[in-house]
Amino acid sequence: MSERDDIEQVEAVPRAVLTLCQQAYMRTIRQHTLRATAAYARLSFDYGGWRISAEGDLHEMRHADDGHDIQLRRSRSLENEAREALEHLRLTDARLISTRIRPLGPGFVAGDYVFERAHDELADADHWLVLLPRLSAAGFKLEFDAAFPYAVTGEPDAWRADVEHGDNQWFDLSLGIDVDGQRVDLLPILRKLIADPDFPLRPMRNEAEDAVWLVAIDARRRVPLRLSRLRGLLEPLLEWLDAPNDCGRLRLSKLEHGVLDKIERNGVLRKGGEDLRQTLETLRANAAAADAPPGFNAQLRPYQREGLGWLNFLAEAGIGGILADDMGLGKTVQVLAHLLSEKQRGRIGGEAGPALVICPTSLVGNWRAEAQRFAPDLRVLVLHGNDRKRKFKAITHVDLVISTYPLLGRDREALAAQRFALLILDEAQAIKNARTLAAKAARTLRAKRRLSITGTPMENHLGELWAQFDLVEPGLLGDEKRFVRHYRTPIEKHGDAEVRDKLNRRIAPLMLRRRKEDVLLDLPPKTEIQRLVELEGRQRELYETLRLAQHERVREVVSDRGVEGSGIIVLDALLKLRQVCCDPRLVKLEGARRVPQSAKLDLLLTMLQGVVDEGRRVLVFSQFTEMLDIIAEACAAQRIEHLMLTGQTRDREAVVARFQNGEAPVFLISLKAGGMGLNLTAADTVIHYDPWWNPAVESQATDRAYRIGQDKPVFVYRLICAGTVEEKIQALQARKAELARAVFDGGATSELRFDEADLEALFSPL
Repeated sequence: MSERDDIEQVEAVPRAVLTLCQQAYMRTIRQHTLRATAAYARLSFDYGGWRISAEGDLHEMRHADDGHDIQLRRSRSLENEAREALEHLRLTDARLISTRIRPLGPGFVAGDYVFERAHDELADADHWLVLLPRLSAAGFKLEFDAAFPYAVTGEPDAWRADVEHGDNQWFDLSLGIDVDGQRVDLLPILRKLIADPDFPLRPMRNEAEDAVWLVAIDARRRVPLRLSRLRGLLEPLLEWLDAPNDCGRLRLSKLEHGVLDKIERNGVLRKGGEDLRQTLETLRANAAAADAPPGFNAQLRPYQREGLGWLNFLAEAGIGGILADDMGLGKTVQVLAHLLSEKQRGRIGGEAGPALVICPTSLVGNWRAEAQRFAPDLRVLVLHGNDRKRKFKAITHVDLVISTYPLLGRDREALAAQRFALLILDEAQAIKNARTLAAKAARTLRAKRRLSITGTPMENHLGELWAQFDLVEPGLLGDEKRFVRHYRTPIEKHGDAEVRDKLNRRIAPLMLRRRKEDVLLDLPPKTEIQRLVELEGRQRELYETLRLAQHERVREVVSDRGVEGSGIIVLDALLKLRQVCCDPRLVKLEGARRVPQSAKLDLLLTMLQGVVDEGRRVLVFSQFTEMLDIIAEACAAQRIEHLMLTGQTRDREAVVARFQNGEAPVFLISLKAGGMGLNLTAADTVIHYDPWWNPAVESQATDRAYRIGQDKPVFVYRLICAGTVEEKIQALQARKAELARAVFDGGATSELRFDEADLEALFSPL
């Protein structure tokens, strides 16, 4: 077609349009001709109001009302992109199958597309329903011929959210859409979408801004819902939609009121819950630093006053939480100040019921002593020892009950019969495994609120964090399977920073965590030093001999059972190698007993003699009680005065007091017995004789000396046998520490794993 000067040239961006139709056709099966029905899509293009069929020339000519000619320039490249998109969705040009199928009626023309389910069989309208959402998401505008058996409504008249909440810490959320004057429940629709593998949770390439997804509202009608709005609703509600629910609404913590803001930003009209935000803002305003209550015998530091304000906020809101300050920041003092405040408000003691503290056995004396010292107005009952059962009747007459994790399982029935105003789980990492007897027993206790106290809310993996939150505020992070799916797997295995940040936001209101270096600016410096020890002579030969034997043993069991099924054998093999590094006498093998030397013990004795001569006080930690016995024997031989604390020590408080009072310069402590709950600020030197898997455990032990009240610089030594499994453990420690920092401090993280490559590294030669 030639161009003339009097022809107006028009250009526009085409929108691909599919008109859904249906017609009969004939199928031949085993020489029998059958009548069937096929749905098909007729392709056309909308150029700014000009509807152009898939056929036609490069230009389209029209005669305008004013008498001049208008010529439209078609974009063949964009039209071809639409055809390629249809082919990508497995649609076939109907004319290509005309040799196999003889249609009735008007027949297929250029631009008609069909979906072949099998040879010579075309999909009917039912099968096309699953294609329609993907076609819309791909940018096609959908229209429907009168013969198409399904009715597609217009877009909803309104999207609505109804909020109901009572006096507790939850609110109920219902979602719906108005279609032709009828309210349709949106929650079942959203649940089906997240279960549909074809639903695009993220925008697809070339997706139109107004792309819709067709959803069924009854057997016949389909409603188009804007994809952008659907995604905007699914993103904040995804994990709650994934929860089992048959009540027609979602139950959310009122701390998640920000979800309502996200919903409203997607054009959803909200009804109810107007006072929810105001209530929480008022509560948070009251979470400012609080003064210690009258009668509290301690001057709180500024950060401790902030902690007390936060604890009071939890009480006003009626919710639980985790106080996760670093070791040595005075968590017990903050909690005791809160307990006294709650008693004075009438929320602890009397008809409200007492508070119950569950702690490790080693901390019973510490809780009793500090309660008497700082809050003497609190009536305290200790349930410990063989005569504790006769004290059960006194529970309702006191303000604070103290018991232990080991006794929790034995006394569960008696404690579960009581109603407590507050349950406090001290050193709550003890219930980091939800399947332990203590964790299960703690869940049976009846308490209005629950509070965890721990300096290490997560030691190894995110599952431990979930276990603690699920105990203090059940349901906040969903059940364990949902937590693994929505948080643990994306963060630990895929390093998903976006999911990690989302978890940080979820737990932030209910977890208070301060680090020493951030709040104790007046604390003296801490110097950490790693001392490498070279194995020599027969000790080195013993290590290599044992390493070869244990490596072969581990390889065989891993080959047979896999890494996950070989844990006991692997740990036992590593234990033997670590024992050789500490002292060959720890290894229960005849050949090991004949090795007379320990390079690390020689170094330790040299260090102890030096620091004692300088007038320093030393804590020596080891996880091996037998190693402490060997060290004690060596100290006695060199006339180094010392004390020792292990799980067998009967009067812990007396031994601690003797060290604090200066009776001996060296304190030998087992990592398990003395790694928490002790105040040993008389020491200014900490020596970790043998490294352990978890850096958090070592930090807890170090913090026995590096804490409030310390006025001297602290030196921390780690004795590591060079080139051995001890040095290689440090890399695993770093990865666990990195995961904890990522969750609590927002840093980057990488996959945390223990695989065959790790084993090969751990068992590599010196």
